[in-house]
Amino acid sequence: MKMYRNNLRGGGLLAALLVLLLPIFFPALFAPLGHASPSLFSEWNAPKPRHSRLLKGALQHQTLNGLQSDLWNPLANQGWKPCVESASTSTLPSKSEGYIQLFLDGGLNQQRMGICDAVAVAKILNATLVIPHLEVNPVWQDSSSFMDIFDVDHFINALKDDISIVKELPDEFSWSTREYYATAIRATRIKTAPVHASANWYLENVLPVLESYGIAAIAPFSHRLAFDNLPKDIQRLRCKVNFQALVFVPHIRALGDALVTRLRQPPGESGSLGDKYLREVTAANGKQEAGKFVVLHLRFDKDMAAHSACDFGGGKAEKLALAKYRQVIWQGRVLNSQFTDEELRSQGRCPLTPEEIGLLLAALGFNNNTRLYLASHKVYGGEARISTLRKLFPLMEDKKSLASSEERAQIKGKASLLAAVDYYVSMHSDIFISASPGNMHNAMVGDRTFENLKTIRPNMALLGQLFLNKSMDWSDFQRAVVEGHKKRQGEIRLRKPKQSIYTYPAPDCMCLA
Repeated sequence: MKMYRNNLRGGGLLAALLVLLLPIFFPALFAPLGHASPSLFSEWNAPKPRHSRLLKGALQHQTLNGLQSDLWNPLANQGWKPCVESASTSTLPSKSEGYIQLFLDGGLNQQRMGICDAVAVAKILNATLVIPHLEVNPVWQDSSSFMDIFDVDHFINALKDDISIVKELPDEFSWSTREYYATAIRATRIKTAPVHASANWYLENVLPVLESYGIAAIAPFSHRLAFDNLPKDIQRLRCKVNFQALVFVPHIRALGDALVTRLRQPPGESGSLGDKYLREVTAANGKQEAGKFVVLHLRFDKDMAAHSACDFGGGKAEKLALAKYRQVIWQGRVLNSQFTDEELRSQGRCPLTPEEIGLLLAALGFNNNTRLYLASHKVYGGEARISTLRKLFPLMEDKKSLASSEERAQIKGKASLLAAVDYYVSMHSDIFISASPGNMHNAMVGDRTFENLKTIRPNMALLGQLFLNKSMDWSDFQRAVVEGHKKRQGEIRLRKPKQSIYTYPAPDCMCLA
């Protein structure tokens, strides 16, 4: 094995052959493919910094200059306020049309949006909603239920004037289970719900099933309700679910509060924030912004890296490993792979690497005594991949560094609960920034817009073009970054047709003050 490592580090044909042959002879090293664990090869070939010139400038700048104080300023009042209650008096129908079951796929944030749509569909049909079933995600292999993640009693109580909700079906319908629908075609299952279906589609296709059988199950159910041409009260109800009815279970909130408290503690009062280092850099750079912290959602897992078809600096071995993964998982259905890396980057279609998001943060004015919380699952390439980011921001924390082993035991191995803690901490941060678009990014942008909290949205096309310019010096890079992000820090953006109300809550979920 040592011989293989040395040869891989040297690159070349042997590295390519090993990428193809080792998974065959040593499958345990690479299984299961569905998990976003770091590639063994990317760890052997620890990527060198791709932007050495910029990194050198960033490190010098962080040492010589203090943090731009206006970064921490909260957003000014933008003239909008939360507005989720129905304009008309909401009353429950005198008779329910039956029970509606929904089976939600995706990760935590996709399921969250599905729950909001489920409530809206139940309202449209005058049906009783059964607490939605969360499918086991094929990537994360998490079997957490709705009640494991969300406070079900709060959920039911918050919506009691809008729809009827039950935790379980009555005995007469106990046969209607996920297993029942998996074994054969069933008259009570609707599996043809189109993406972004209209309210009329549900009335025409699902209501007759309810009337005939007293129950209807919709699976799959993800993005199955349109964002446009719906009654205003239905839109407001979706907003109410997302921003008020869905709260995490008490132990998730308690752990989140504990992490936030530790992040806000001043130097000397927390053993996990590198106090000695913090005192040294504070003395050198000026007063640390007391109690402030940034959350970085670093979405850089193997799925993301492979699907993007971009080059991340890991050499031939990494390129081949990602290409193989892409072929096995998506069987050639990744359109990005038809373009060159330069084309993808110039169009802003490559996720930012940990190095690149670190350079972005430094250019915006965050320095090396900034408290940074990393909201992320496993990073593709492991610690080697984030070493440059950690060099720029040595006070970077995450769940593992902040929480005790006893606290982590409550959520260990549960991807949805881990994501819920990160979501909670993110909502309580002074600033949130995501390294690439995705469900977490979209949900957080909407939630923080609703609360008028600062959220920096990276200008992916601009950054892609800047990182392609290998001759650009730090001052020009910083100037371009600052200019390109002046209007990307939480300003209200009105929803356009077909856009999600969960990402753009104004004007559907908000009113002019």
